[in-house]
Amino acid sequence: MTTVLKSNDTLFPESLLTISQPPKQLHVACTYWGNILSRPKVAIVGSRKVTPYGTAVTKQVAAELARAGVVVVSGLAYGVDTIAHQAALDVGGITVAILPTSLDAIYPVRHTQLAHTIVEQGGALITEYGTGSTPFKWNFVERNRIVSGFADALVVTEAAAKSGTLHTADFALDQGREVFAVPGNITSPASEGTNSLIKAGAQPLTSAQDVLTFLGITGQKRTIPTSSDPVEQAILNGLLDSITDASVLQVRSGVSIQHFNQALTMLEIKGIVENTGNNQWRLC
Repeated sequence: MTTVLKSNDTLFPESLLTISQPPKQLHVACTYWGNILSRPKVAIVGSRKVTPYGTAVTKQVAAELARAGVVVVSGLAYGVDTIAHQAALDVGGITVAILPTSLDAIYPVRHTQLAHTIVEQGGALITEYGTGSTPFKWNFVERNRIVSGFADALVVTEAAAKSGTLHTADFALDQGREVFAVPGNITSPASEGTNSLIKAGAQPLTSAQDVLTFLGITGQKRTIPTSSDPVEQAILNGLLDSITDASVLQVRSGVSIQHFNQALTMLEIKGIVENTGNNQWRLC
């Protein structure tokens, strides 16, 4: 469902009303908008040219926040943005993409299917640009103020010294949002930006629990489930590795479909896993 929200609409995000240069309207593609508004929201941003370290950290933080019921917000760009969106989706979570273009012109085009999946899984696409709008270079910077403004906190997982991601951090600070930055290797140019943010006063992030504590979400540390049944354990191992598709889990388990389905059913009966639809599963 696509809708246009004016700044005086009751469903317009209150968090965006008080930022500098608030958007006059939002074009939203979403099915469960009320559910998104009612949840805590954290923006995760970072470099487009992400390193293996940045990839691993982004996946971990985004997945753990999504499992805790936090909406993961980002900008659908290459690198950290895409990794954060996908990690949230992989654990059955909700994610929101703020676009620098109109809804009919997803950018980058390569991420069109990802954008559709975000909406299908209960998330949303948001932009202040109407159909047919011409995308200007400045749109990407303007988009960043909404990324930070829509969220309760901002996490920068990896950024070089002159990364455009730092614009988002500046917006967040101006908006009074808490900024978290992941410390990186002091010899790595890819972490110069995040390390500088920490020196300037950003909160160092060493686990998703740092953000959850800030949000007042307690008791979210997950007890890793185990099973004495080898097939059940193989399924659990796959889910812990962020594999959610039952077909992929079955192949990975190395057993017949019948034996796999029996084990999956037992895990569901035990309340350890749940079906999120479309043959996708997640840990409860």
